[in-house]
Amino acid sequence: MRADAMTALGALRGRVGVNLPAGLTRHLGLLAVLLLVGLITAWNSSAFLTGANLLNVSQQVAVTAVLAAGLTLVMTSGGIDFSLGSVAAVTAGVVARLIASGTGEWTAALAGLAVGAAIGFGNGAVVTVFRVAPFVATLATSTVLGGAALLIIDGQSVSIGDHLDELGFGEVLGVVPATVVVAALVCMATGLVMRWTAFGRNAFAIGGNENAARLAGIPVARTKLLLYTVGGLLAGLGGVMLVARLGAASPGTGGLQLELTAVAAVVIGGTALHGGSGTVAGTVLGVVLLGVVANSLNLLQVDAHFQDVAVGGVLLVAAVTNHLRGRFR
Repeated sequence: MRADAMTALGALRGRVGVNLPAGLTRHLGLLAVLLLVGLITAWNSSAFLTGANLLNVSQQVAVTAVLAAGLTLVMTSGGIDFSLGSVAAVTAGVVARLIASGTGEWTAALAGLAVGAAIGFGNGAVVTVFRVAPFVATLATSTVLGGAALLIIDGQSVSIGDHLDELGFGEVLGVVPATVVVAALVCMATGLVMRWTAFGRNAFAIGGNENAARLAGIPVARTKLLLYTVGGLLAGLGGVMLVARLGAASPGTGGLQLELTAVAAVVIGGTALHGGSGTVAGTVLGVVLLGVVANSLNLLQVDAHFQDVAVGGVLLVAAVTNHLRGRFR
């Protein structure tokens, strides 16, 4: 058993060590694509590089970045969570209902975070205790939560008035939107956790080889449970940011489109679908790329339906590239 554990540890160290240079290479490629899209758009639209438009793009991608940061943690461990957009929708509904009933805005926001974390914990329990495949478990949760979100708001918009304006419309230093600052802090904190803590290294190890991680003494089930809980917590934060920005929770808040965009950003950012590699920096670049592509298509007055085709095409190319890179690693 001791020999097996030593072999497992060696395999894990090798796995993490190999992924760092590959991650840097992926980032350079994403930056090149992002620059190319930006140059093409700027050439055809003078509005693209204006301060107002760039701030608009940053606000549009802030919530996605928060969800994608949590999803990066989960996917690095070899899992997946298709319920994050629906968690955000439920959280937004809960926060709006509480504020509408007279609850203090920040108390309601904290309650929303607790709801998100609780749902994430539930997903983690289903995956670790009952050993249900993450894809199936979280897809089922997404469906349940989609209906629950509509029930919470009775299928209609629930306004919060001017509550949470400090978050939704506030600015730091009079320039940077508060939602962007929150997203940046979340992404930086998540990146530090992944890179410099035992918890982050355990996530990489589990995604690289779960059996080897278990032999090496890593608490696999407990780590997975915490990963899904953190993912749910950040999705809850995304829901709070959404309702603060929109000023209401409505049937179109969060949901499937948001979670699919988050998954696309993580995959585009280079996180392996089978786990074991990935960076928050890559995920952020993926989020920004999708946001810039959507903004560019809007500025160029491209048909809205084609925007989904474009995003889907980018995701498909990223997934194939990710797969091929894993085969030849």
